Amino acid sequence: MPTQAERTEATRSRLIATARRLFAQKGFASTSTEEILSEASVSRGALYHHFSSKTDLFQATWETVESELTARVMNAAATASNPKEMLKFGFDQFLDECRHVEVQRIVMLDGPNVLGWDVWHDLDEQYGLGGIKAVLGFAVELGIIPAEMVEPLAHLLLGAVMQAGMVVARAEDPDATKRGMTQTLARIIDAL
Repeated sequence: MPTQAERTEATRSRLIATARRLFAQKGFASTSTEEILSEASVSRGALYHHFSSKTDLFQATWETVESELTARVMNAAATASNPKEMLKFGFDQFLDECRHVEVQRIVMLDGPNVLGWDVWHDLDEQYGLGGIKAVLGFAVELGIIPAEMVEPLAHLLLGAVMQAGMVVARAEDPDATKRGMTQTLARIIDAL
């Protein structure tokens, strides 16, 4: 028989999984709290026991999707032996991930709008931006770039790869568009 803590965690996980599916399909604005409750088979009290609002549930959902996305990107980057290749492999994986509707809708479109830029940016410091900064820190250690470039370059690269991801996600031919974006990003990285 599951413990109270296990039942509590199961309810929280069910709410996030349901919200994840609905937010990916319909977006935050078009998903009602009632729909989440009905599909998750939980009471309003259970929802508010775990999350103070629909936005709070969205943030937990965003963090779940972003955490998984970041892990896949970092795993791809970790197969490289130098910072430039790490960035290339990581960006290539990110562009692949941008084809998934939940990454497009939850992470890229609704994330900054629902959470607000400041909260989204603070959270992304732990994930995408944080990963880029870590790789650039490695580049500093190897003498490839000066330390003062890490912060501005990380923001510029994140902006470039996010835009590239949106272009790939919305392209009529995502494969061809991804190849073009990957080649261009590789040239930018090689120029460092």
